[in-house]
Amino acid sequence: MTDGDTPRAQLNGEIITELHRYAGHVQQIGGTFAARHGLGAADLQALMLIVAGERSGQPVTPGELREALNFSSGSITGLIDRLEAAGHVYRGRDADDRRKVLLRQAAPAVAVARGFFGPIARRTEAVLDDFTEPELDVVRRFLAALSTAMGEHRDDLRAR
Repeated sequence: MTDGDTPRAQLNGEIITELHRYAGHVQQIGGTFAARHGLGAADLQALMLIVAGERSGQPVTPGELREALNFSSGSITGLIDRLEAAGHVYRGRDADDRRKVLLRQAAPAVAVARGFFGPIARRTEAVLDDFTEPELDVVRRFLAALSTAMGEHRDDLRAR
């Protein structure tokens, strides 16, 4: 028996296959949303980062968005201007430091996103309901570790 034939190797391969399948579906769903709302791929990626910042209670700054997307200052300004003109986001000031600009999701965009992504959230919750809390903790740890590893690889690629 070779390494590729072990039960562990087979399970690893099946997990990787399912991750690729999941990523493909997510990319297609995101592409559909972007096309329906006049967003480019980078616009959608930026909007998702802004929404994640809102959800975590830590809105992103233009500089953080620029760094996350690996854009120049001019390019990120143009991207934010497009998202703002389309009514998806707005620039706000930090209550503690008025010099700091925060990117926030605009109310009309929240309603549009809820309408489109609400069914995804319900499907996701239905899947999560099929797992015990200890199983979910393992999944969370796996996804967090995988996300960290992919972020490190992204950073290595950018450094070359």
